[in-house]
Amino acid sequence: MKKRDIWLLIFILIIVVADYFNINIFSYIDTSKLEQIISLDNKVTKTEIKPVSTSSKLRVYFIDVGEAESILIQNLDEYMLIDAGNNVDGKKLVKFLKDLGVTELKYLVNTHPHEDHIGGMDNIIREFKVKKVFMPDVTTNTPTFTEVLSELEKKKLKVTIPKTGQVYKLGNAEFKFLYTGVDYDDLNNSSLIIKLTFGNNSFLFTGDTTSIVESKLLDDDISADVLKVAHHGSRYSTSTSFLQKVNPKYAVISCGKNNDYGHPHKETLKALKKEKVKVYRTDYLGTILFESNGNKISIKSIDTDTDGG
Repeated sequence: MKKRDIWLLIFILIIVVADYFNINIFSYIDTSKLEQIISLDNKVTKTEIKPVSTSSKLRVYFIDVGEAESILIQNLDEYMLIDAGNNVDGKKLVKFLKDLGVTELKYLVNTHPHEDHIGGMDNIIREFKVKKVFMPDVTTNTPTFTEVLSELEKKKLKVTIPKTGQVYKLGNAEFKFLYTGVDYDDLNNSSLIIKLTFGNNSFLFTGDTTSIVESKLLDDDISADVLKVAHHGSRYSTSTSFLQKVNPKYAVISCGKNNDYGHPHKETLKALKKEKVKVYRTDYLGTILFESNGNKISIKSIDTDTDGG
């Protein structure tokens, strides 16, 4: 009998006994935590950090950077990094990338200039050769953003502000900017949204966008096998209409253990569960690696020292 089945049997026995003695056990349970556990699909094979200088497969690492975000993508010998966690994650991200054998990034993408997405980017720019940098058409006056601009200037790197609909190649994969809008009242809604396609598989990266932006994309081709859930699983994102249009098989939530925001929110988890989407979370699984051969996707987890938290 599998361990999961044993725990299920124990849980059923507890309910039966409690019912016999007229005890309401649910009054003692934090139902929001129970919802999180039920919604989690954790049947993932553990693997180790393995340098892969070239790979015919598409490899997408959802890096464990706590209550922040960073995603590394590889195909053939080309790499792309989307966001770079918090300030405290920078040096750890550099080490992780070097342990993987990364020496050059073809693309470096900042979805939006909040510290938990741009914090370690100055370290990345300093330590790696970067060929092209994408940022949205917004700025802030925070020290974190200033540090990134300073490193870009030192490396004489120009920032490219992408336009909606532009397509770029990464090895045999390609990615398209689906949204490049600007909202100075809420920088989350200035997040770049990217769809990555490799053969018959696709990934949708949503930054921290809310349902306000999601509603603008419902007439576009946003279908994807894997959805990077926006804003660490916030209740203000992942609307039902958006989720049904994306129709993902898998969802990834990047969030920190016991974070102050309560991410992911139970409303988001319930929505994902209702649509029968398998959920993978960095706070439970660490760094999560998706590998695609263009038709099938395999999923593994890696224990990485990348959360500077």
